[in-house]
Amino acid sequence: MQAVQASFWVIAALIALALVFDFMNGFHDAANSIATVVSTGVLKPAQAVVFAAFFNVVAIFVFKLSVAATIGKGIVDPGVVDHIVIFGALVGAITWNLVTWWYGIPSSSSHALIGGICGAVIAKAGAGKLLAGGILKTVAFIFVSPVLGFALGALMMVAVAWIFRRTSPLRVDNVFRRLQLVSAGLYSLGHGGNDAQKTIGIIWLLLISTGSVAASDTAPPAWVVIGCYLAIGLGTMFGGWRIVKTMGQRITKLKPVGGFCAETGGAITLFLATSLGIPVSTTHTITGAIVGVGAARRASAVRWGVAGNIVWAWIFTIPASAFVAGVAYYAGLWLFA
Repeated sequence: MQAVQASFWVIAALIALALVFDFMNGFHDAANSIATVVSTGVLKPAQAVVFAAFFNVVAIFVFKLSVAATIGKGIVDPGVVDHIVIFGALVGAITWNLVTWWYGIPSSSSHALIGGICGAVIAKAGAGKLLAGGILKTVAFIFVSPVLGFALGALMMVAVAWIFRRTSPLRVDNVFRRLQLVSAGLYSLGHGGNDAQKTIGIIWLLLISTGSVAASDTAPPAWVVIGCYLAIGLGTMFGGWRIVKTMGQRITKLKPVGGFCAETGGAITLFLATSLGIPVSTTHTITGAIVGVGAARRASAVRWGVAGNIVWAWIFTIPASAFVAGVAYYAGLWLFA
């Protein structure tokens, strides 16, 4: 079925919906940036969200738009995308975010968006219009990012324990209460750099598909970039307190030294993925790092049942959001007819 041509107001409404998703991404994933620094008592919640939001926005000056290019041109064939596909993708991603936020489940906004794009495209034109290369590297990092976060968090925890083995616990706590501000800032920088670019990418895809910008353009318009970074920062300002509790306390109890190691391990993973143009989940990354820190102390320090429930949410995110996006695509055919 041939979709109708999008009007200016339809395009504007979809851009607004994308910015709502971006805001929700910051709101939903704020816990990833601030859970450790709040749970260790280094910052109060209100201080932490302002701190994290600032570094989310500053990321605009640090990272190239490699992730935006992957979302805009590397996940599905841009030629098959239209405004109804974008509508379906955003509805699928936003719906999954709302469900997981309500139940306090730290799922991935990133993979919800990717699942939404894939589900809407499959509903329109079949799986043949998906680009295997971009999807495979994204799916691979569903496993790579938490494992890498786990390994880096655990290794840093072991290294710090060895370096400070003759230092009193009080002294270690005081040192890492300060250092955790650095690690939290770096993690929030990586969060903003990777996650804001996902919304930049889908708005860019919308503009290309409607002929608003040329497919040959090497970068999206500047107003898209600025708007998306500000939206995710604003979302972080409002925070996601249900998920803070899960991330900060229910998986494992953290002290400032553990928070520093988890955030630093997670930040390294995010910086690496963003430089490679891979849209990863900040949720997966920090969860893996927190579990790694807990496991480095002793296996019993990790509440493996909670961690297991989170993993199930990861597994269901892409297919669940894809299903909702497919349904929303068919609803969009009627809505925009």
